[in-house]
Formats: sequence, structure tokens, C-alpha cells
Amino acid sequence: GLTFGAYLNWLFVAKRLRLYSQHAGNALTLPDYFENRFQDTTRVLRTLSASVILLFFTFYTASGLVGGAILFENSFGLEYSNALLAGGLVIVSYTFIGGFLAVAWTDAIQAVLMLIALLIAPVAVVIGSGGLSNVSAQLQHINPDSMSLFADTGVLAFLSLVSWGVGYAGQPHILARFMAAETPEKLQPARRLAMAWMVVVLIGSVTTGLAGIAYFAEAPLVNPETVFIELSQSLFNPWVAGIITAAILSAIMSTIDSQLLVSSSVISEDIYRVFIRPDASERELLGVSRAAVIVVAILALIIASDRESRVLDLVSYAWAGFGAAFGPIIVFSLFWCAMTARAAIGGMLTGALTVVFWSNFEGGIFDLYEILNYAVNENYKNIILEVSSHALSQRRIENIFFDITAFTNLTLDHLDYHKTMDEYFSEKLKLFNLNKDNGSSIVMIDNEYGRRITELNSNVKCISLKTEDADYFCTSYSICLLYTSDAADEGLGVDL
Repeated sequence: GLTFGAYLNWLFVAKRLRLYSQHAGNALTLPDYFENRFQDTTRVLRTLSASVILLFFTFYTASGLVGGAILFENSFGLEYSNALLAGGLVIVSYTFIGGFLAVAWTDAIQAVLMLIALLIAPVAVVIGSGGLSNVSAQLQHINPDSMSLFADTGVLAFLSLVSWGVGYAGQPHILARFMAAETPEKLQPARRLAMAWMVVVLIGSVTTGLAGIAYFAEAPLVNPETVFIELSQSLFNPWVAGIITAAILSAIMSTIDSQLLVSSSVISEDIYRVFIRPDASERELLGVSRAAVIVVAILALIIASDRESRVLDLVSYAWAGFGAAFGPIIVFSLFWCAMTARAAIGGMLTGALTVVFWSNFEGGIFDLYEILNYAVNENYKNIILEVSSHALSQRRIENIFFDITAFTNLTLDHLDYHKTMDEYFSEKLKLFNLNKDNGSSIVMIDNEYGRRITELNSNVKCISLKTEDADYFCTSYSICLLYTSDAADEGLGVDL
């Protein structure tokens, strides 16, 4: 989806946008382009697009800061808060000082570092594991579907993956590069170079992830997003690991710097110069731009300060926001001359609000829609959900009620999230609030936490392998996979 979307963006959007932006008052920012392209004298389009950019870029920048914090935390043993501040200071400082030209040059150097690192890591894993055949066999043993491109991917899931590519047409930091090209003709060789680099990097990224599954099979990572960091530290001597660490930081910096510069340009050019000081000097605008970098960075730091933040979650939110708000407007503005300012405002507002509100709907149909829809269409009579403590804590299954709820045991596997066993147990107890009015619960009492549940709730049924006076005493049992059992023919098992 990403590769296909990026290629189409270069092929159909890049050159046209460079030409159209030149005729639209030589616009260098999206708000400026939108206002001039649609001849919006009300300034609503400029204000709305500037607001959308600042909103989603703050979250986008936060994703990079989270990535930098994870890098500093794992590489230098810092506390997350200290790692966040250190990473933020490094990333923001050179953007603050360098400006667009410095960012353009550093992006080129950082791209080379990323490319080398993503090629070295998986090769080292393959060599260290005895060859490609051994790694492939190990992956098949861990998960037979790990090498399958579309395993367990339904129609909606496939469309969701492809839609990442559609979002390219609305990303301001990418579109700004198109508008800033020296000439439209230079975009053609740029497209070839960019796509070649992207394909190699994506292949390296996927290969690194697969190599990480094989390498850490015996001790899976708590946070899968640290796989590249952990591989570099485990496979290479400190000098090489240091270079790879720099490559990871390069990937983070090359994205954040673009986002901060676009945000600062929006504040200085599209807000300050237009609405506050039309006759502001270049020196004054430079000061405003630098102040904007600091303000956006501080807001992003506040968002990133949540230790449970995940890079992919923040990126997907911002990517969806820009793709929905700007993508259709950009495409129609370049290919449909009859499009009006009102249509652009309506489309932009609808796209942005859809992403904002949709992201706040959690649980029920918004988390399980595809699985449950499949079950309904296939006439399944029973659905079994493994309800994690994360799902309960994050209210992902709110408004879903069960005929039967069951509890087996608690182990130490989720203390990275809950911090203490008591907190973990407290979240698990929420499961028993999800029974239907005529529902029932069953609890394994051969452990401390099962017995505690029976003390708190006398209506539960007890099951045991040791206690004969339990409601259900097991004299014999066997373990099998739900999906391969004949008993599962009329049911669907789901790990939530």
C-alpha cells in the first residue's frame, strides 16, 4: 500500500502540484495554495487548513519524540521522561538552527545511514543463524503464516492496509517537497531515486522485523517497536551498534524536522503574516518561525510524555488525519477545474472531523467489526474472545456482553503495562461486569487470584484440577488448538 501510494503520488501529484502552486501565487505552503487555487477571499480555507496542519502535525511530531525516547531509553539506560527530554532537545535544536536548507541536506545523509543499517541488520541475523533456510524454518515453526503476505487478511483489513498509500496525497511535509522543487522537470529523476530508495528500505524494514521474530523467539520483546534497537545491540560491537543507533535517530529526525518546519511555516506565513503583521520583515518572520518550532515541540512533548504511547498509533492517527482532510482536496484541485472553495471547505472539514471522532470510538464494533462481521456472515453460533487486561483497561470491549465469562490465572506477563499485580487483578475483575443478565461465570480456583474472585463474587462457578468439591472437578483433560478442534466447527475463537 505504501509503495503503490507513494509511486502514484510522485507520478500524478508531484509535477502538477509544482506547476499549480507556481500559478497559485508561487505558494510554498498548503494553506497558501488552497486559498489561491480556489480564490477564497473569506480566508476560511486558509484558516481551516492551517488548523488541521497544526493539530495533526503535533501528534505526528509526538510519534517521533516517542521513538527518540525509546531509542535513548534502550541505548543509554535513561528513564523514559529523561530520554524524552534528551531526544527532544537533540531533534529540535538542529531544526531550530538549520532551517529548510540544512534539513534538506541532513535528510539526504540520514537516508544513506538508514539504508545501510536496514540492510546490515537482517544480513547479520541470517549469517548468525546459519543461513536463510534456518531462519525461514524457524519462522515457520514460530508462526506458519509469518512469511505469508495476506495471511488472515479479510477484505476490510486489506483495504485498510492499502489505504495507507492513499494517504500520501495529503501529507503536507511530502507535498511541501514537491512545491519547493527547483523545476518541474527535476521531479522525474527525483521520483526514480525516491522510489528505488523506498522499495529497498521497506524490504529492509520487513526483513528486519522477520529476523527479529526469529532471533528473539526464546525471549520475545516486551515492546516490538524496539526490535531494530535490540538487534543492533545484540549483534554488533559497540562501534557498529553506535552507527546503527545514529541511523535510527536519523529516521526519526528526518521526519520530525520536516513536520516542524511545515508547522512553523504555517504559523509564520499563513497566520502571522496574513492575520497579524502583513508588513513583517523576513527577520521578524524568522523569529516567529523559530518560536513556533519550540511551541509545537513542547505540545508534542506533552503528548509523548504518556509512557504507554506507541509510535505506530500516533503515526496512523496523524497520517489518517492528513490523508482524509487534504488528500481528496489535493487530487480534485489538480484534476477538476470546476471544484469550488465551498466544496474544498466541506471536504476538508468532514475528513478531519471523521478522523478525530472515529479515533475516540473504542470497543465494540470499532475494534471487532471485521471479525464479528465475518462471524455473522458465516453463520457462526458461538464466538469465544480472549479478553486481555489491556482491552478491559482501554475499554475496547465496552457494550459487548457475554453469556459466559471465564478466568484461569494471572502471571507476570503484563506488568510492563499495569505496574503491579494488584492493579492487573483489578482490571481483570472488570470482566465479570460484562455478563448478560442471565449470564454466568466460571473461575479456576487452583491459584490465588481465582480464589480471591470467589471471595468477592459468590455467584461464580468454580472449576479445579485439585479440589474435588468444586462445581466442576476435572479428572482428565487434554490441550488442543481451538482452530484445529472438531468442536470448533460451529464457533470462532478470537484473541482480543
